[in-house]
Amino acid sequence: MSLVMQTDFPGLKLMARGKVRDIYDLGDSLLLVTSDRISAFDVIMNEPIPDKGFVLTQISAFWFRQMEDIVKNHIISIDVADFPAECQPYADVLKGRSMLVKKAKPLPVECIVRGYVSGSGWKDYKATGAISGVQLPSGLKESDRLPEPIFTPSTKAELGTHDENISFETMAELCGGSLAEQARDYTLRIYTRARDLALEKGIIIADTKFEFGVYDGELIIIDECMTPDSSRFWPKDQYQPGGPQPSFDKQFLRDYLETLDWGKCAPAPPLPAEIVTKTAEKYREALRKIAGVAA
Repeated sequence: MSLVMQTDFPGLKLMARGKVRDIYDLGDSLLLVTSDRISAFDVIMNEPIPDKGFVLTQISAFWFRQMEDIVKNHIISIDVADFPAECQPYADVLKGRSMLVKKAKPLPVECIVRGYVSGSGWKDYKATGAISGVQLPSGLKESDRLPEPIFTPSTKAELGTHDENISFETMAELCGGSLAEQARDYTLRIYTRARDLALEKGIIIADTKFEFGVYDGELIIIDECMTPDSSRFWPKDQYQPGGPQPSFDKQFLRDYLETLDWGKCAPAPPLPAEIVTKTAEKYREALRKIAGVAA
């Protein structure tokens, strides 16, 4: 599969280019193309990660299917043969890394759920005994499993800026109380099911984030679903609370970047070939373990 850093499709209307996805407006629907770009600390790296777009698309499709009885999703099709005629000249690029999706109105927040104490949540807990204002038991170690998953929404940052954690009350002000409650309920139900399914496959989902949108007056899940970009995946057989965990996600890249004298803002530092290769291997392994698909 060829590397795709970004797409430019004459004849298709580019609506937005995010950190990873190029979004085309097809009128009644959207075309989401997942590139091989990778970002860390909200900065897009210069080097593509081989097979990343394929991995993210296939993992998302797997999880969306698993959760259809909990919440509807935005997928119309991931088979390029089903895409409109104007997409067909680009079929070779689109195959495996794109979705034809419903045009929903996104909520202005990211719905984050944490089942374990890690990352920014661990820093927050050490400082305050809470994560995003959610008080937790004392004495937890880094990477400990929480008694119950917690919902910690955040703002959606513009490209190049950082998300900010917000309270559920602030989310309700931004989205409306009913939609906020629905999104929180869906988030916790999806995560709980996925956590249990993943454990059977040898993966711990420590935390993840979802996006929701309104389509035909109904809240649906959109964007991606429990990928190595949006989640922390840990190998169950190596799990040892009390410190950071090995992972099948971009934490490996973040850990490398933390060793550099870099201000975590653009321009991104160059990535050594071995970091790119190892990151790609971790993404492929996540797909294989979760969905049983080889990249």
